[in-house]
Amino acid sequence: MFNAVIDAPFGKVGIRLDGEAVREIVYLPASTRNIEPDTPLARQAVEQIERYFEHASAHFELPLAPVGTAFQRRVWQAISDIPAGTVLTYGQLAKQIGSVPRAVGQACGSNYFPIVIPCHRVVSSSGLGGFAHHAEDGFFLNVKRWLLAHEGIPYA
Repeated sequence: MFNAVIDAPFGKVGIRLDGEAVREIVYLPASTRNIEPDTPLARQAVEQIERYFEHASAHFELPLAPVGTAFQRRVWQAISDIPAGTVLTYGQLAKQIGSVPRAVGQACGSNYFPIVIPCHRVVSSSGLGGFAHHAEDGFFLNVKRWLLAHEGIPYA
């Protein structure tokens, strides 16, 4: 199912490949079993994600599978341009790309490559907002809080 599963400060991260590209990165609970990387690309993805856990300013250079709609890819590209330690609201990002906040939020939640495409850097105008299509407090919002705090942006 996964080409690698690694420890993360908030649980685990699973990595799926599709040939010579990363197909998906998934946040998983701490109870998930680790899986050693089974390909050079899986090892490369693990190394880059672990580097991010050490240094929030780390950059990613991974081949990403061509997934998502044209609109989602446009949103994800705009998200990729947000530097570590910076947040934009859904509305700010929507204005930047000529869209509306709800559509941007849906595209953020559908991100196949969290951490690499840092959707955690997009928040609600009234607070944290949702994460990975989860609006209720729990595991996913705790992941978002950790990622933002790691980058120096605390959210209660």
